[in-house]
Amino acid sequence: MCPPGTAVSGPCYPSSLSDEAWGIIQPVLPVRDLRKGGGVRKYGDRLVLDSIFYVLRSGCQWRMLPRDLMPWDAAHRWFTKWRRDGTWDRIHDALRRQVRIGAGRDPEPSAAVIDAQSIKTSEGGEARGFDAGKRTAGRKRHVIVDTMGLLLVVAVTSASVQDRAGGRTVLARLATDFRTVSLVWADGGYANFVDSKLLSWARDALGIIVEIVKRTDDVKGFKVLPRRWVVERSFGWLVRNRRLTRAYERLTATSEAMIKVAMIRLVI
Repeated sequence: MCPPGTAVSGPCYPSSLSDEAWGIIQPVLPVRDLRKGGGVRKYGDRLVLDSIFYVLRSGCQWRMLPRDLMPWDAAHRWFTKWRRDGTWDRIHDALRRQVRIGAGRDPEPSAAVIDAQSIKTSEGGEARGFDAGKRTAGRKRHVIVDTMGLLLVVAVTSASVQDRAGGRTVLARLATDFRTVSLVWADGGYANFVDSKLLSWARDALGIIVEIVKRTDDVKGFKVLPRRWVVERSFGWLVRNRRLTRAYERLTATSEAMIKVAMIRLVI
């Protein structure tokens, strides 16, 4: 919890940025070009972020934002604007590189881990389906993380989309955005005895080796598996935020942006 008096307006909520966190994220925020004109902004970037982080962490509706933060419609408008113009992507990528460099690693990864998470949705919205394996009606989050568990690629689809089909989508994005990645670890769902085409497609079309980390058949109950535990921990990080315990967003693009916002809040 940040100390009293550090909020831009009103009390400091547990989700609000501390001075230290603000010092980390401020340099990577977009700088307004005053030569393009426009009026004086009524709300600063710190208050915008505090309002959006409050929705993310508390899971409340936009219309239920506390009055001592910014008006809900203005907060939602800034969240949507930064989603559409790629601001969230740029902030997220810049902070991820900083974390990797601070850990003594190269800014761009060479290996990654892929997995999918089925999650229930609220009523309405696009891309809703049923995952027969997990017995879940809703959507599916397909993610690829680096070996530290930091997000590289995310795609949100209907829960009825198979892991292998969703895997093609995120692997193609990975190959485009991260040319340094040549090895991806995955579970058996991405290459079962019926269909192993994903592995050959990734190798031949993308130049990425997908290595399956299998579970030992004679082991019962929970077991931490090499490499795969990293992405499972990342899913655990995401659902600490009540907004992500269900798929509340009506648009899959909004869901993907909210996941990136969660990772931004995690690393600062």
